[in-house]
Amino acid sequence: MVARLLEKYRKDVIPALKGRFGYKNPMAVPRLRKIVISMGMGGAHQDQPRLEAAHKQLTRIAGQQPVTTLAKKAISNFKLREGMKVGLMVTLRGQKMWEFFDRLLTLAIPRVKDFRGLSPSSFDGRGNYNMGLAEQTVFPEVEMASVTFTQGMNIAIATTARSDEEARELLSLLGMPFRKDK
Repeated sequence: MVARLLEKYRKDVIPALKGRFGYKNPMAVPRLRKIVISMGMGGAHQDQPRLEAAHKQLTRIAGQQPVTTLAKKAISNFKLREGMKVGLMVTLRGQKMWEFFDRLLTLAIPRVKDFRGLSPSSFDGRGNYNMGLAEQTVFPEVEMASVTFTQGMNIAIATTARSDEEARELLSLLGMPFRKDK
């Protein structure tokens, strides 16, 4: 079964981008490469149950097991040593990426409190987009009754676009609700 957003990409987005940017070959049209979801857990090395709860929640959100990220160097002010657990990360590609992106656009983003649109300036200059969510409870996979703490997450969307303009157009056509900055 093909993801709903992937069908939209093939039927609507590819022809629109070919017309707007003049691509001759459909393989030259920008597409999503991967989505990386990461949670920085500042005090995770001191609070193991919190890390385990976040691991379960991120697994349910992403649909696959996250990896635990480790501190690269020691910082004495934060009581942090090299090799301590400091966060979680998961990289989605293929079918799971498209399904997560669809859930993000249709279910999670509309549930964000006081949402006024995503920043159109959060591109990195190479066609990749980064956004943050303040809490994991915007995803319907997370049961509100089991949440003992709120945890933010960063979502990095990597595309094959050569410029921010191409990536912005790609994501807009896929349904990303960008804010209209003046």
